[in-house]
Amino acid sequence: MTAAPAPLVLALPKGRILKELRPLLSRAGIEPCADFRDEDSRRLRFETNDPTLDVVRVRSFDVATFVAHGAAQIGVCGADVLMEFDYDQIYAPLDLGIGRCRVSVAEPVATAGQQDMGAWSRVTVATKYPTIAHRHFAARGIQAEVVHLNGAMELAPSLGLARVIVDLVQTGSTLKANGLVESEVIASVTSRLIVNRTALKTQPEAIGAWIARFRAALAGGQPA
Repeated sequence: MTAAPAPLVLALPKGRILKELRPLLSRAGIEPCADFRDEDSRRLRFETNDPTLDVVRVRSFDVATFVAHGAAQIGVCGADVLMEFDYDQIYAPLDLGIGRCRVSVAEPVATAGQQDMGAWSRVTVATKYPTIAHRHFAARGIQAEVVHLNGAMELAPSLGLARVIVDLVQTGSTLKANGLVESEVIASVTSRLIVNRTALKTQPEAIGAWIARFRAALAGGQPA
């Protein structure tokens, strides 16, 4: 007797994006087991109402890594993560239109506009996006010295750690509360459905069916 194939794994980001994603998951016919909604649950992998699909709940920055390396075959992550890691094993067929924000350069209000950024030859940048920051400033002929932080970037300029920051901005309220102003938008960001390219080649029907279900869910339809 042939054993049933292992379930596909859908990697989902913790936090704000997951809350926005839940209605879309429901429209796609994906209902994770009850403790998935419990943010205090110690479990990270959850069964769903479909025996061919499990979901895992990981940090947003890690979703792309799980999918790129084939630990998960499908995932949802922000375009900022795709820009930062640029994995060639990831295919992003759908813009889900959720998690809207932007990757921006921000600097202290007190010094903003005093000097044209294009006149700089070097700049210190605090960010969790070193690749994006280097690429952005290099395109302007500016050498960026990156201070890699995973959080509290807004403190860096006032404490003398960096001249500017590159970070994800949604409303700008955190920047304002810390004496910073958005000076340049590098890229607009939304969340994307991503798939592992190898999995798409080896399991085209299964992966393709899930892409179709998400596409239908975006259009407001119900899963077949």
